[in-house]
Amino acid sequence: MSRKVAILGGIGNAAVIAAAIDHAHRLGATDLEVAGFLNDRTPVGEKIDLYPVIGTLSDTKRLLDEGYWFINAILRIDGNRERIAMFESLGIPDDRLATFVHPMAYVAPSVQLSPGCVVLPQVAMSPGSRLGRGTIMMVGATMGHDNLVGDFCHIAAQACVGSYLTIGKGVHVGLNATIRENLTIGDYATLGMGAVLTKNMGPNEIWAGNPAKFLRYAE
Repeated sequence: MSRKVAILGGIGNAAVIAAAIDHAHRLGATDLEVAGFLNDRTPVGEKIDLYPVIGTLSDTKRLLDEGYWFINAILRIDGNRERIAMFESLGIPDDRLATFVHPMAYVAPSVQLSPGCVVLPQVAMSPGSRLGRGTIMMVGATMGHDNLVGDFCHIAAQACVGSYLTIGKGVHVGLNATIRENLTIGDYATLGMGAVLTKNMGPNEIWAGNPAKFLRYAE
């Protein structure tokens, strides 16, 4: 029997993840089924893309009691601290966070995925890496070997992440960005679209460009 999944969010990452789960279901990976979204901005009953809004964030406890599983897709590019705190305040236990790996992704056997991770189609993950809770690898992203990635990170589509990296909590890696091996990226840092990172990034820092340079601190 499929587990019913409520995705926190709406237009954007949540809708992309919902469509990927539905596609995986059609390919025969039937362990998860999208029930709909939890969203505080769109009225309950309306649809986002093809999927209904089944409640607000305040309905989390009720849906836990009803046996739902959850994926968090409420993230922000410019600093994730507040949104992660909001999610953690909901009290969803790790054993009710759904981990989703699309069947068209390659994940090496020794990769460790924590509860709530999402790995979308055409992702490639090399051996020895570990993703923290709720981390999302978007379509076509690649990750090298032996990385330690924190909770609630967002690796955008086509990003290329090197090896032997330590990436903190709530980090955003932008579309088509590239990260050299043997670097450290601090908590809640943001690497811009198309950036090429060759140096360490500190907590809350925003870098962009090729080579990437510090722009400012996250708000």
